[in-house]
Amino acid sequence: MHPTSRPRVKVCCMASVEEAAIAVRLGAAAVGLVSAMPSGPGPIPEELIAEIAPTVPPGVATFLLTSRQDVPSIVAQQRRCRANTLQTVDHLVTGTHAELRDALPGIGIVQVVHVTGPEAFDEAVRVAPFVDAILLDSGNQSLAVKELGGTGRRHDWAVSRRIREAVGVPVWLAGGLAAGNVVEAVETVRPFGVDVCSGVRSTGRLDPAKLEAFIRAVEKVAGAAGPGV
Repeated sequence: MHPTSRPRVKVCCMASVEEAAIAVRLGAAAVGLVSAMPSGPGPIPEELIAEIAPTVPPGVATFLLTSRQDVPSIVAQQRRCRANTLQTVDHLVTGTHAELRDALPGIGIVQVVHVTGPEAFDEAVRVAPFVDAILLDSGNQSLAVKELGGTGRRHDWAVSRRIREAVGVPVWLAGGLAAGNVVEAVETVRPFGVDVCSGVRSTGRLDPAKLEAFIRAVEKVAGAAGPGV
């Protein structure tokens, strides 16, 4: 990605074909489709994910967010849902990212790293060579009920910037973003893209006015200095 290009915008937590269409119309480069999670907003049935994904036009990525931790289960889920990008929000316990790639040729693989502290840097550097992108979020995998996204909290963007500078793949930034702080976030981290859910919703529904304000804010700032796809 050229340093003067704008960050991509991913709008997560799509709840319907209509919401995805609104996100695309307003300028989203990607939409997030959340499958079953231990906590947080946005999960929808796989049948609905499979209904939404083919309605998204070419050139806009469809991210399947999965909390599954074993490769065979993740592969089977992607084949049911048919999204073109796989976002793994937890650690793989059984299998490897290389096995995911072999089983799902042509499907983008994005690993979430939850920035709970400086230790996230080592995790991101370790996983980066095996994925197409990293997404930095504000969850916490160590809680009794895991937080794997959708917290509405920002994390330490200084850590996120260190990660972005160190890894050789695109970095998406998530966690508590909204129109009021996304300019600061982009100027601090210089990510390839930004990911928003709760910051563009009102009473649980996608709010077109909030999303339009968010995208206009992103358009005011230059994008990542790091690599793109």
